[in-house]
Amino acid sequence: MLKAFAPAKVNLTLHVTGQRADGYHLLDSLVAFADVGDRVTVMPADSLSLEVTGPMADGVPTDGSNLVMKAADLFGVPVRMVLSKHLPAAAGIGGGSSDAAATVLAIADLLEEKRLPDVSVLGADVRVCLLRQAARMSGIGEVVEPVAGLPVLHAVLVNPGVDVPTPTVFKALEQKKNAPMPKRLPRWKDAASLTDWLATQRNDLEAPAIAQAPVIAEVLEALDGCEGATLSRMSGSGATCFGLFPTTEKAAQAAEQLAQTHPGWWVQATKLS
Repeated sequence: MLKAFAPAKVNLTLHVTGQRADGYHLLDSLVAFADVGDRVTVMPADSLSLEVTGPMADGVPTDGSNLVMKAADLFGVPVRMVLSKHLPAAAGIGGGSSDAAATVLAIADLLEEKRLPDVSVLGADVRVCLLRQAARMSGIGEVVEPVAGLPVLHAVLVNPGVDVPTPTVFKALEQKKNAPMPKRLPRWKDAASLTDWLATQRNDLEAPAIAQAPVIAEVLEALDGCEGATLSRMSGSGATCFGLFPTTEKAAQAAEQLAQTHPGWWVQATKLS
């Protein structure tokens, strides 16, 4: 039996830089991973199966539509899998993609396979989730470059519990060709300098996502209103947003405050690295 952690993926920036003839959008994104996430357990079995448990298990499929099952299919061997779901689904923090990446890593370890299968069929985010460290993701997600020396960020993740379909958000984006991040990323000396730089960057999907789900603007306003907040932004195509804070204590205080004032929201204090 092997266990693997599937951390939440957070898009600190997300610049949409174009659209290919086949409809796929080109991105330039700085990605970090949280210390909160799902957990995948894999064990030998006579047939392929998936059980989903945990506080966010409701509504998560256990059939072949789940990326965990699709990831297991790449190996062609029967295994029993248990996915402990702690991240909200379809929330802009790569939950399904990270689950799939964790499944690939766990099964590869179980089989003592040193060469991983081609994960491109599982979606654009799985490749960066296999890396599980700060990275620059570009193209349609297939170009992944590790980013060394990213300062640890103290953050709060908030999801208001609304479904914002990614295709709908991309379709609502009026300007498809926007400026990328600088070709050479800075060398940030600390979290404060990274936060200052992030404030000069964007998530181009934030405005169209808010148009689809105005509650996202309420989440960002709530994060901005917390004591010590230095930056708030949506991750991915939403609806999860993150707020940055100068210390672990400030982030924990903000998370407690938001959980009390908005009991229907999913709120987690975390560190991004």
